[in-house]
Amino acid sequence: MDFRLDDEQQDIKDLVRKFAQNELAPHAADWDEQARFPREILKPLAELGLAGILVAEDLGGMSLSRLTGAIIYEELARADLATATWLSVHNMVAGLIARFGDDDQRRRWVPDMARGEILGAFSLSEAHAGSDAANLRTTARRDGDHYVVNGTKFWVTNAGQADLYTVMVRTDPDGGARGISTLVIEKGMPGFSIGKIERKMGLQSDPTGELVFEDCRVPMANRLGTEGEGFKIALASLDGGRVNIGAASVGLAQAAFDVATRYAQERQAFGRPIGGFEGIQFMLADMAMRIEASRLLVYQAAQKMDTGESAGLYAAMAKCFATDAAMAITTDAVQVLGGAGYVRDWPVERYMREAKVGQIVEGTNQIQRLVIARALLGETAGAVADAR
Repeated sequence: MDFRLDDEQQDIKDLVRKFAQNELAPHAADWDEQARFPREILKPLAELGLAGILVAEDLGGMSLSRLTGAIIYEELARADLATATWLSVHNMVAGLIARFGDDDQRRRWVPDMARGEILGAFSLSEAHAGSDAANLRTTARRDGDHYVVNGTKFWVTNAGQADLYTVMVRTDPDGGARGISTLVIEKGMPGFSIGKIERKMGLQSDPTGELVFEDCRVPMANRLGTEGEGFKIALASLDGGRVNIGAASVGLAQAAFDVATRYAQERQAFGRPIGGFEGIQFMLADMAMRIEASRLLVYQAAQKMDTGESAGLYAAMAKCFATDAAMAITTDAVQVLGGAGYVRDWPVERYMREAKVGQIVEGTNQIQRLVIARALLGETAGAVADAR
């Protein structure tokens, strides 16, 4: 398969790279050090069309392909993974509202999201419902023309910064996965507060935290889709999210490789650049191979989504391989730099800290391997997994 970019994709890639290297890369270390969310970047990103990547043009979006989106996230993450991560979540929420919302909901929220006037967040996980997402316990009880929401959500990207949250809640206590619905809950609604903001290994500038609901009244008009359709809506985001994380991990790995390569060419030891030593050469060769393989897997998964093919297997492969590769590549980049790689004067220690989260979010890589095995073996793998 030929993954050469067409003229439009190449122009977008060049435009995003220029913006990211000029507006994100010089500030990424400071944002991380200060744990400061750079909200001021959202508007310039929106002016480039990057806050409505999947949104139709009549709603203010760009209506770009998944492959073009992957290219965008790769270039953003090459400059700052945190920005690529929170923007990916924002675009996912805008896309879900555009896809599953009614006309009033689409017109009410999506254009403002595409313009960068409001920021979105997605909330599925709970203390007892991470990979086992159908086990969520946050409840939404009908009361007239409102739902009364109670419970706590965990691991929410953009927590406290977002203006709009798509929240998966249980509307039928006995309905299992079919008892889950999706509500759009707005910042400032009575009974809705932000809980603990996590102290993380990486991505310090992108807050991850809790949402707390205490008799929070949410209009029924804020429900996406029909009651009981929430798990379906959540699952609809998974393949795209996995492709995006894979793409961002490729960008992060590329950034680490770029630093390691330059350092190997410039750092002198025993009278010559350290890149002249076979041990360093082999590390760089392995890094380059992993990056190219990751990129091709991500592009393939994105293209299958664009053509309407079944992409679950390929999205899982791309996410799993690319994030594992990014972890290995950033670790090797630290090793190439030696002592310099372990201090914050160089960015590779940050890249290494940030890479780890890719192996966890959007379904851990153990879950990805289970998805892959079940796709390959069908009922046999399912029966073995269930027996365990």
